[in-house]
Amino acid sequence: MADELDLLRRANPVPADDPRFHERPLDPGAEHRLHVLTRTGRAHPAGTGRRPHLGPLLDALRQRRPRDWAWTVTAAAAVGAVVLGLTLSGPATVPAVAAPRPLVVETGSAPLPLDVLADRAAAQGARLGLRQGTHVQTWSLSMVSGPGARPPVTLPEERVVRWAADDSHTELVVATDPSHPGKPVVTDADPVPRTVEDGHVISRLTYPPSWSDAPPSARPPHDTRRLRAYLEEIDRRDAMDTGGLLDAVSDLLGNWTLGSRETAALTRLLADAPGLRPAGAVTDRLGRPGQAYVYDDKAHSVRRMLILDPAAGTVLGLEDTVTRGDREFGVRTGDVMSYSAWLR
Repeated sequence: MADELDLLRRANPVPADDPRFHERPLDPGAEHRLHVLTRTGRAHPAGTGRRPHLGPLLDALRQRRPRDWAWTVTAAAAVGAVVLGLTLSGPATVPAVAAPRPLVVETGSAPLPLDVLADRAAAQGARLGLRQGTHVQTWSLSMVSGPGARPPVTLPEERVVRWAADDSHTELVVATDPSHPGKPVVTDADPVPRTVEDGHVISRLTYPPSWSDAPPSARPPHDTRRLRAYLEEIDRRDAMDTGGLLDAVSDLLGNWTLGSRETAALTRLLADAPGLRPAGAVTDRLGRPGQAYVYDDKAHSVRRMLILDPAAGTVLGLEDTVTRGDREFGVRTGDVMSYSAWLR
């Protein structure tokens, strides 16, 4: 046994004196990838195409999620979508489109207070039913650092999760960008991102029955007090602040399509969130009219915009935009780090 252990020690690719592997805070790229993993259950590692589907490990990560979830980036407002000088490998080898510009509130539009929207949501009664599963279009920024690192690229994906009566479920992930229909789409690949045809299937997986009774797998309640406790269990922090609330809502919507009663409870909860202020009318990235509610997370240099349906209170989207640039990672003020648009 001693001989085998000695061989293993000598084969160790991580020497104990290597400073790169000492315990230290996550860099901005790692923070971003951890945030995406804990929100969607799928990793988007910068510079790699691997997408591990990690059930037990994901639960462990949620339990140990660091309080400072956001990127320690500092960023600046990009005006319009620009074309990177970077050309990616792919079937058609085309320039990659940079991060989409942040949504802009319509000039002169009247902000709608959240408590008014909560009343409208409550008036819907039980018009729409709760459904396990989700349908979401995302745009997420993949970035790397270091000398000669490629510029950040935006990865647009559509994800559909459907559950069966036996508690098994399927997940379909497709590379597509509704804002550029029919055009080549950038996706993760090893060693660098590449372009694929619009509608390219990234993964199609079937999972066996699961009977977890912990949020967000557990059925969400439809009264405000119990829903807050449910979201706090997702957030797993000492005290859930507004940033943590928005994170937990994103996790919830990654697992469930809310019914009218759950939406009413959630909207009432959002109305009491400190620092989440009404900003006015917007048109979301799928062309839907919405009302924007903005939270400035100054500690993490991120502006978060929540978009709700003005008639029913349904969450349409969540946009995270950095507010101070970071030259090491090539991000600028106003770059959209991530955007999620939920559909029924």
